[in-house]
Amino acid sequence: MIHNSHTVTEILNHSQVMSYKQKCNYFIFFRPGAGHIKEDIFMKRALFHDDASPRLAIGLMSGTSADGIDAALVEISGCSTDTRVRLLSFLTLPFSDAARARILRVAAGDFGGTEELCLLNFYLGELSADACEAVCAQAGVAPDKVSFVGSHGQTVFHAPDAREYLGRPVRGTLQTGEASVIAERLGCPVVSDFRVRDMAAGGLGAPLVPYTEYLLYRDAQRTVGLQNIGGIGNITVLPKGCSLNDVFAFDTGPGNMVMDALAARLTEGKARFDDGGRLAAQGTVNAGLLAWMMQDPYLSAPPPKTTGREVYGAAYVDALCAHARTLGVSLRDTLSTATRFTAECIREGVERFCPQRPERLIVGGGGSMNPVLLAHIADCLPGCQVLTNEQLGLDSSAKEAVAFAVLANEALYGCANNAPGATGAAHGVVMGKISL
Repeated sequence: MIHNSHTVTEILNHSQVMSYKQKCNYFIFFRPGAGHIKEDIFMKRALFHDDASPRLAIGLMSGTSADGIDAALVEISGCSTDTRVRLLSFLTLPFSDAARARILRVAAGDFGGTEELCLLNFYLGELSADACEAVCAQAGVAPDKVSFVGSHGQTVFHAPDAREYLGRPVRGTLQTGEASVIAERLGCPVVSDFRVRDMAAGGLGAPLVPYTEYLLYRDAQRTVGLQNIGGIGNITVLPKGCSLNDVFAFDTGPGNMVMDALAARLTEGKARFDDGGRLAAQGTVNAGLLAWMMQDPYLSAPPPKTTGREVYGAAYVDALCAHARTLGVSLRDTLSTATRFTAECIREGVERFCPQRPERLIVGGGGSMNPVLLAHIADCLPGCQVLTNEQLGLDSSAKEAVAFAVLANEALYGCANNAPGATGAAHGVVMGKISL
């Protein structure tokens, strides 16, 4: 936007026009002022304008499990259905126990104030930049070769349903991890804070990955489901030969979140998660406790819908453990039952809300590394081929980080990058704020 009365032509002909970066179609126009220089900015519709050459990009993701920051270095070219992306390197920068505990306390919604949020935001920005530099080092790539970064940030609160606030219904979401810190450290544009734009258009701000799944996984011959199992589970269904308008998706319920909390309690804090499902495999699914869990009203709520730690966090786990004790169910059997519950949530979602049931379900996220959980999912979906990204030669752990590189790429091209059929938004929007 131009903030003065000069015409675009006058500004473009101004002798003081200078390029910000050759890799971005972005210019800063300097106009002499009274004793100072005032900046007037004109921005073309897209930073990447009609340029489909391959670029290096980094996608960053930190999920509701708050285990660490996933960083994926990719080579990407084109946009929309012409997008081509190749994973070059991936790593996870784990959070320290102290950092994870602080994030989870803040995410509970009843801890911290403005000072806490301010410091956490910049702290996570520095860690995000560390993750970018680390994935570049692992690949042997100089950070200054990276064209852009797409950073999801760490969600500390998500309120998709309106709450009364100061006399008016308000919805909102908050992700932390200051993008300006990443931009300064990497020296390239950073696209961040994606969810808020979808929510402003009436969407739930989640799930966001279905757009990229449509670009990368659609199949003309069969209906494909993509089940991500992070802290929360979410499914995307791509009907065979679909257009973007045919894609639908929703959060199925808890993914690893409840299992992780139970594994930590069972091991007195020594384990953050049930590695390989070994603890669950030592227990037994309790039918009575599972029946109680299946009464969860979230399961019958129709899409579009999303959920998170505000529903399945510590208070939920406390209530679950209390009910298990009344039934005489051990903590180990409670974990086994919670593992089955994650699979049953997926079954319930598919049977209730998928008019075209997936012929193939590709499981990604941390839950895809749990063979006990995968066996439960296969048992819950007879007739559906259940497999992991690894069986397709892809990386389950990197999938969501790659997705945010793709979403950032779309934003830089000026392309709408949400899936209204998944989020419930009134229309397509360009998600992501750009820090230069």
